[in-house]
Amino acid sequence: MSRPNVLAIIQARGGSKGLPHKNLLPLAGHPLVAYSVKAALDTPSITRTIISTDSEEIAAVAAHYGAEVPFLRPAEFAQDLSIDIDVFGHALQWLLDNENYTPDLVVQLRPTSPIRTIHHIEDAIQRMLATPEADSLRMITSAPITPYKMWLYDEETASMRPLLQHPTLKEPYNEARQKLPPVYWQIGTLDVIRPSVILEKKSMSGYPILPYVLPFDYAIDIDDMNSFLKAEEVMKRLDCVKFETNFVND
Repeated sequence: MSRPNVLAIIQARGGSKGLPHKNLLPLAGHPLVAYSVKAALDTPSITRTIISTDSEEIAAVAAHYGAEVPFLRPAEFAQDLSIDIDVFGHALQWLLDNENYTPDLVVQLRPTSPIRTIHHIEDAIQRMLATPEADSLRMITSAPITPYKMWLYDEETASMRPLLQHPTLKEPYNEARQKLPPVYWQIGTLDVIRPSVILEKKSMSGYPILPYVLPFDYAIDIDDMNSFLKAEEVMKRLDCVKFETNFVND
């Protein structure tokens, strides 16, 4: 039986308003984007690693660390409001049209969520390979706040209504937290998706979605300097993907 073709796609656009040039900022001595490249290259089941970026500078840094740069992402898919399905649809279609290449699985490794382990990535891939009926796998963690105590507020009418109802609890927002069902929050650590879900269903998840539960410490999404510094602190104490030496730009 041939080895499954597993493609890691790392999306890293050049523009960022919250934290300018964040994908190139040094995190514990290395550019942020480098951690996703290293995670992909160190994972045994990942057979190919590419960067999807509109920035020649990010492309050069990612290539320095070992990623392929088969194309530069068109500007139309690198805007503030660009969504994952456009980025991944473009990448997979480009590879199909130009290389006649279609992987068995796609792994999304967001540079802004660098707190991850090789074990988690490999285990997630193996779970997808063992579950052909699943469209995707997504990382989740216990939500720190229950949505049953959240509200929708209409400023025009100065009125509000509960975000969620419950089938057996009349007023869940007035109940003790212990009586409410546990709720999970999706995090950006990684997703594993079948290419047909992206290209044919035009979705980044499809259905069914396999859950992969991680501790809350892994829920880091870098969008400002505070979260950047927090990621650096968490990386030092967790056994996650990291470099042994500082980056030397040669």
